[in-house]
Amino acid sequence: MIRVLIVDDSAFVRKVLTEGLSRYADIQVVGSAMDPYIARRKIAELRPDVITLDIEMPRMDGLSFLEKLMRHYPVPVVIVSSLTPENSETALRALELGAVDVIRKPGSAYSAPDVSRELVHAIRAAAAAKLRPGSPAAPPVLHTTHKVQTHKVVAIGASTGGPRAIETILRALPADSPGIVIVQHMPQEFTAAFADRLNQLCSIEVREARHGDPVGPGVALIAPGDRHMILRCDGAGYSVQLKGGPPVHYQRPSVDVLFLSVARSVGPNAVGVLLTGMGSDGARGLSEMKAKGAHTIVQDEASSAVFGMPREAIRAGAAMEVLPLDEIAGAILRAVGAAADAPR
Repeated sequence: MIRVLIVDDSAFVRKVLTEGLSRYADIQVVGSAMDPYIARRKIAELRPDVITLDIEMPRMDGLSFLEKLMRHYPVPVVIVSSLTPENSETALRALELGAVDVIRKPGSAYSAPDVSRELVHAIRAAAAAKLRPGSPAAPPVLHTTHKVQTHKVVAIGASTGGPRAIETILRALPADSPGIVIVQHMPQEFTAAFADRLNQLCSIEVREARHGDPVGPGVALIAPGDRHMILRCDGAGYSVQLKGGPPVHYQRPSVDVLFLSVARSVGPNAVGVLLTGMGSDGARGLSEMKAKGAHTIVQDEASSAVFGMPREAIRAGAAMEVLPLDEIAGAILRAVGAAADAPR
């Protein structure tokens, strides 16, 4: 049983979340609070396994409370907030501070049965997550001893805990890295801001993918939220295609959709990397990539926030290497034939 405390200044939202979550046999809402001061007392009294937290609240905003919580009483937190492009930086900051996930807040048209499966998935993932408060340390940037070949492609998939893991890998890669395509389970309001933030931190160019974008050295393309991304072969090169379609593993974009397309289009010239996350998205696609001759890498349990997706890939026999997060960038460069030398 996952014990949940709901922290939100809206009585309506507290009611909707309480009634909706109570429909699930493995979740028990043990209490609610209208502001962080009341929440602090209830956390001490109720000892919840997971907290849902709004960002905009009276007396103390959610980010300030989250920072204090992670410092003094670490507990898994799922941010449940009104998501707009304007507050995307705030939501990304919450993930940096240690929040496990960020989910859309129910609107006025919602009722208890409409509490999204996405929120339930996030709560279950949070209950299983290893907390890593604070921003990830900047890794040293590797450099290569051989020229990167333009026909090589790296495909990365991640879910819960993925933003920090992806940042760690991309910040360690040099500007002449092979072309990279990424699926991170994330609301559509945040993927552009996530890409922009990484672009400021990394030696490679990082941006949200657009339909028809070419894939080439020195560029990482992140699938937009709510759109599947597939890789296509365009003569001598590759490009990405964005499409709708039903969710796969309850996700759009789906890691499996990307990985299966990479297996078909790139075959042995690809590297597949599956990172932290809840569920099994990516295991089938990574297996297919391996069957087509690609090199496959899976994040190990010790460094994963949630070991669900990596575990399923390992069980499926899809992993050629199982590595801690800080070794994956070097493994990628070795796999594409651009041996990693000493950090800069």
